Amino acid sequence: MPDPSATPLPEQTLGAQYDGLTVTVTAPARLHLGFIDMSGDLGRRFGGLGLTLSGIQTRLSVTRSPGIHAKGPSSGRAEQCARMLLRTLGLKGGVSIAIEEAIPEHVGLGSGTQLALAICAAFVRLFDLDSDLCQLAKLTERGARSGIGLAAFESGGFLVDGGRGRATVLPPVLCQAAFPSPWRILLISDQARTGLNGGEEAAAFKQIPPMATQVSAHLCRVLLMQVLPALAEHDFDAFGAGITAIQEAVGDYFAPYQGGRYSSPRVAEVLRWLQDEGLRGVGQSSWGPTGFALVDSASRAHGLWQRATQQWGAPLGFSVCGGRNSGAEIGVRRKAA
Repeated sequence: MPDPSATPLPEQTLGAQYDGLTVTVTAPARLHLGFIDMSGDLGRRFGGLGLTLSGIQTRLSVTRSPGIHAKGPSSGRAEQCARMLLRTLGLKGGVSIAIEEAIPEHVGLGSGTQLALAICAAFVRLFDLDSDLCQLAKLTERGARSGIGLAAFESGGFLVDGGRGRATVLPPVLCQAAFPSPWRILLISDQARTGLNGGEEAAAFKQIPPMATQVSAHLCRVLLMQVLPALAEHDFDAFGAGITAIQEAVGDYFAPYQGGRYSSPRVAEVLRWLQDEGLRGVGQSSWGPTGFALVDSASRAHGLWQRATQQWGAPLGFSVCGGRNSGAEIGVRRKAA
């Protein structure tokens, strides 16, 4: 019996491919650690670096159904994405989406991209589509400025993309490297704030002036000659110092549009404290407000988490996670006869 809350699609049928398949997708969150060239004077713009996270994820299951229905966190966005894909691809019938957990929205962890990619990946399998994930990602308008979200979904790890040129469809991934398993990330959330998103984000990118060439040159040099070699050699201090240098320059560049180097004054206070504690790698993911601090061991990260939790209360929250060196997990199961 159809779900009465589902939205019917008149004059459409499920078709012969409706066979009781369920596709389950687990998509990881990511940190976006900054753009490296906002000048565009070499013919490309943006270019960025990011890190895939473990323990923070969107997990959903999708089946075909007579109508379109989604339940769970971020269900409204999921239903909107599914409706657009069905309409644009000319697919018959609908889908039912059950979201078990979702990356928090508009806090800088890639929630929208990972949700859209998870639904796209499910559609490929449910409808036996010839389209690959990159084509569908373009339909959902993901990857407009950064390829980090798609790369986190596909492969995980520490990532660098090459930005957008005149003919770019999706920013190419230039580097995918394993994040050392002993290292941890302390996340600082401000539950009273959200980062720029939607129309406000688009407006900010239209207004912001080109980055000074010397700043872009400095960021590219730090990335190529400090961050990436330090990661390859597991040199935690050099890696953290390079990330902080990039974060400070990028944060100051975006400061007029987010209210300071970091969008949340509360998070900024915690980051200053962490630097006073000797941490080398601190910053903000995307537009924030989520801040992060790189820590060289699980035990030290746990100790800092305890102290921060005791010192700061709501609306700040703290958590510890590792890097994730693999992409999304996708499972397909058929309903027993």
